[in-house]
Amino acid sequence: MAGAAIAASVAMLTACAPSSSDDSSTSAGKKSTLSLVAYSVPKAADGALEKAFSKTDPGKGVTWKQSYGASGDQSRAVVGGLKADVVHFSLTPDVTRLVDEGLVDKSWDQNDHKGILSTSVVAIVVRKGNPKHIESFADLAKPGVGIVTPNPGSSGSARWNILAAYQSVIANGGSEADAKAYLKKLFANVKALPGSGRDATTAFQGGTGDVLLSYENEAIFARQSGEDVDYVVPKQNLLIENPAAVTTKAAPAATKFLDFAISAEGQGIFAQYGFRPVASVQGVDVGTVKGANDPANPFPKIDELFTIDKTFGGWSAVNDKFFDEKNGIITKIIAESGKS
Repeated sequence: MAGAAIAASVAMLTACAPSSSDDSSTSAGKKSTLSLVAYSVPKAADGALEKAFSKTDPGKGVTWKQSYGASGDQSRAVVGGLKADVVHFSLTPDVTRLVDEGLVDKSWDQNDHKGILSTSVVAIVVRKGNPKHIESFADLAKPGVGIVTPNPGSSGSARWNILAAYQSVIANGGSEADAKAYLKKLFANVKALPGSGRDATTAFQGGTGDVLLSYENEAIFARQSGEDVDYVVPKQNLLIENPAAVTTKAAPAATKFLDFAISAEGQGIFAQYGFRPVASVQGVDVGTVKGANDPANPFPKIDELFTIDKTFGGWSAVNDKFFDEKNGIITKIIAESGKS
């Protein structure tokens, strides 16, 4: 049932070997192995951060064990016993789950960046030359448009995609009823609901569908990786905020790593992989970003930027309204569409 998928989709995890912190510090001559558990999309960016961190004094001697997969699945895996020193998820509720279990301190987001490590917006990835002439979220509801978007039961990317598309209707004067009707048309066009954002990209690269709904950074990274695709960034869009935290039993080096990742240097590394720098971080040198529509201006201004807190009233309200396993708007639409 689609409702069950929304509540607790349990997918295969990639590279989920358990790990533990071998040492509590990385002072001279000491080595420490840390475990990073993350959603699927930032694998290359997180790997680049780890490499750069190893060249700093706090990072000397640090090695990593990694696990990447759909955000919700990864969060549930940590609750189930998967070892983690650092978590980097797509959605804040996936960290909140760990707070509720005592695995992450409740003060994890009490800082200038509110616990957010990477940001992006939703992009519409299309075949080269954009043969279906997709220019906006509204075009996704047209007949004959095949869509690939991840499953909201497991993927954070899916939820960002859906919320951005829904709100675009209301921003253009539509009612909530209009927005629901639009989503029904959108899901009627869905050809595949892969488990994660990266799995959705793989399905699209393999020839499924005409359109991939994804992160802007994923579109840029696909082009960096040699994919001959185009992408559109709607001017009415949703600010995607991906949180990160250290676990309560993490080694001190884990906190040092997050400090580095949220620094101007760390955010500059994220930018090279298509992520927009976190707004509160000053002095980030974005530079030229290969794969962007305009490498010299890789992150164009969004005319109207929705946010989870100001537009939707926070994640608790979002999950109750859209993703509740029985009465959520999206749960019902997916069930009615026969997709899961």
